[in-house]
Amino acid sequence: MNYIGSKLSLLEFLEKSIEKVVDKNSRVFCDLFAGTGAVGTYFKRKGYKVIANDIQYYSFVLNKQYIENHQHLKFTKLNKILPELNNIEIAERKNFVCDYLSNIKGEKGFIYKNYCSGGTKNQEFERQYFSDENGMRCDAIRMKIEEWKNKKLITNNEYYFLLATLLETIDKRANTASVYGAFLKQLKKTAQIPFVLKPAELIINDQEHEVFNEDINKLIGKIEGDILYLDPPYNQRQYATNYHLLETIARYDDPKIHGKTGLREYESQKSLYCSRNQVKKAFADLISNAKQKYIFLSYNNEGLMTLDDIKEIMSSRGKYGYFTQEYNRFKADKDENRDFSSNKTLEYLHYVVCN
Repeated sequence: MNYIGSKLSLLEFLEKSIEKVVDKNSRVFCDLFAGTGAVGTYFKRKGYKVIANDIQYYSFVLNKQYIENHQHLKFTKLNKILPELNNIEIAERKNFVCDYLSNIKGEKGFIYKNYCSGGTKNQEFERQYFSDENGMRCDAIRMKIEEWKNKKLITNNEYYFLLATLLETIDKRANTASVYGAFLKQLKKTAQIPFVLKPAELIINDQEHEVFNEDINKLIGKIEGDILYLDPPYNQRQYATNYHLLETIARYDDPKIHGKTGLREYESQKSLYCSRNQVKKAFADLISNAKQKYIFLSYNNEGLMTLDDIKEIMSSRGKYGYFTQEYNRFKADKDENRDFSSNKTLEYLHYVVCN
């Protein structure tokens, strides 16, 4: 998924830097601004127990799948309506279920009616986030997943696997430049292709992991662990507005929407870390209440907090330092509101070894 602030290109830098600071017995990794789960997933593969959190529900869904799911999904109860599952090896059953869902008939549901040209034709706001066919496919699959959950035909683990698979697949067919703050006037080529569910990867291991969907400053005092990794928003753009459509598909709660982009209400998901006036206070509160021995903060050189702000707050807990790495800017950063001359930015990984 093309995600603002993604650390995919920085994973090795993060791992090598963290290993220089922590002791070898530190095996519980807390990723509490988890986003799509790229960092937590990386450390899960390395054998850590991972505790993940994000205030966005679509992010919670992705992390329930990639972090918390750690065993093969059997889909045992679903064989009541799909008896063919009895003859399929357990590791392959997820593929069969995704193929089945990919071939059900489309429905004119909430996504089609509000975010496709056919559903919004002659309305005040005509929107084209997806092709009509993909909008109807999305609705049909989303309703079927919820139906199976309500009928107890799938477990919670299977539910989040299917939901994460849908989110990732439909995102690849979105008619946007990158985020959901706007849609393109004409359907681009990738948006015209009917989507087929590609099963989300299952990362199998013996560790039990935990995933939360809470405000980090309210959660922090309840979380134990060795390593706390923080990757908060750096600027004033709220994730809730940039990914509102994924939130709606994940929740499928028929929200009241408004404006040209069909934005849902997001007051409860506004991040203090996107506010120049509130970010320093929120960060100081977070650091003071953290229970982990090692705290790491990813933050670039264009963030709302200054280097001095961060050093002052983190130094209050113990021995402070940082590592740096240059990397390519997220491609949606250069727009009409944010015109940077450089294509690269400097990532800081601040750390403190708490007293």
